[in-house]
Amino acid sequence: MSTTVISTPLPNKEPAWAEAMRHWTNYFVNDFGGGPRPWKFAWVKAGTFPLLLFFIAWYHNTTTAAWIYLAMHGSYGLVWIIKDMAFPDRTWQTRITIGGGINAFLSVLGWYWVFGWLLISGVSRPNYPLPDYAWFCLCISLCILGCVIMIAADAQKYFTLRLRRELITDGMYRYIRHPNYLGEMMIYGSLALMVWHWLPVVVLAWVWGGLFAVNMTLKETSMSHYPEWAHYKQRSWWLLPWVL
Repeated sequence: MSTTVISTPLPNKEPAWAEAMRHWTNYFVNDFGGGPRPWKFAWVKAGTFPLLLFFIAWYHNTTTAAWIYLAMHGSYGLVWIIKDMAFPDRTWQTRITIGGGINAFLSVLGWYWVFGWLLISGVSRPNYPLPDYAWFCLCISLCILGCVIMIAADAQKYFTLRLRRELITDGMYRYIRHPNYLGEMMIYGSLALMVWHWLPVVVLAWVWGGLFAVNMTLKETSMSHYPEWAHYKQRSWWLLPWVL
């Protein structure tokens, strides 16, 4: 008489470096200084369009590049607010301390607004590697595609998990495991290309390496608890099929 033993893969353990960075980041931007928690992360997104419009008026910059940047970054902020009202991300609903809000603004969120200031103020005077019309087409296309990928991935995740807790392996998640992060990277990458200055490159290197990579690593550890994880990981990619 033989007995068949079905083994379930053991879930991965969270890497110590990623767990340490998440703990430090959560304290730095959520709890720093203690006290009342009057703010939400989500509120920052609402200010992007009016702030960029103010920059255009203040610097009297009515160039095509300035208006296109306003349409890209400002509209993304409005799209994100609509998304947040329809299917909110719990992370962005967290109430944070005054000190945490200041830290979050100074370390990450505020730097995104600097992108637009660099271009509209004239600090950055882009000399694009392609004719302006072709470069603008590239940036706009990248931004729109990024928005679609991010919205579709977040919507699928939100409504699927409302019905049942399971590993999502189809739809936007069929070939890549982090399509929402890919969408965000395409959006802010397109903004950096519009500004064409070294500072956005530094900011994105910090955000993508110091925050996104950590979050994706920890997310993969969480997903490894599902029995179908090993097969899903084997047939999918982090961000780009056949590349990464």
